Amino acid sequence: MLHIKQAVLVEGKYDKTKLASILDAVILELGGFRVFNDKEKLQLIRRLAQERGVLIFTDSDRAGFQLRAFLGGSLPKEQVRHAYLPDIWGKEKRKNAPSAEGKIGVEGADKAVILEALARAGVLCEESENPAKQITKQDLYDTGLSGHKNSRTRRTELLRALSLPEHLPPNALPGVLSVLMTRDEFFAAAENL
Repeated sequence: MLHIKQAVLVEGKYDKTKLASILDAVILELGGFRVFNDKEKLQLIRRLAQERGVLIFTDSDRAGFQLRAFLGGSLPKEQVRHAYLPDIWGKEKRKNAPSAEGKIGVEGADKAVILEALARAGVLCEESENPAKQITKQDLYDTGLSGHKNSRTRRTELLRALSLPEHLPPNALPGVLSVLMTRDEFFAAAENL
């Protein structure tokens, strides 16, 4: 796995799944054009950009470029990098027909093409950091934020205390928290709930 310092912004869940198989990074799913009206998600993206920068990695179709333009205009330029896929014609394996423009997106791109796009974007790819420094799903369980009867309530309290979106998925929480705080700060925040 390669580690990328920046938080990676992708269009949807299949893009996220593809990149998660290659990268050790915080990968945030935009949910397509819903991000245009999601103030909480935009606030989270701004925080991630401020903490470590973001890498926008959308498909090379019209919709992908609309998302890039919107996000690029919403964030300081020095906090944003862009990774571009070349135009590759075809269809993703899970789909019955090609996209409207006939191009393969992030989810259908080969690993080598993705790594080349990351290299052209100039993001630092290195072997994964020591995982002991990262907040993990096990940490969420140990603090009662996951896998317990009142976990959802505790997570909601933590998200509110940290001014994070209420609907942040539990699987995305360890990565986002690792960007925003140390493990010690996390344990202290969880203890204060």
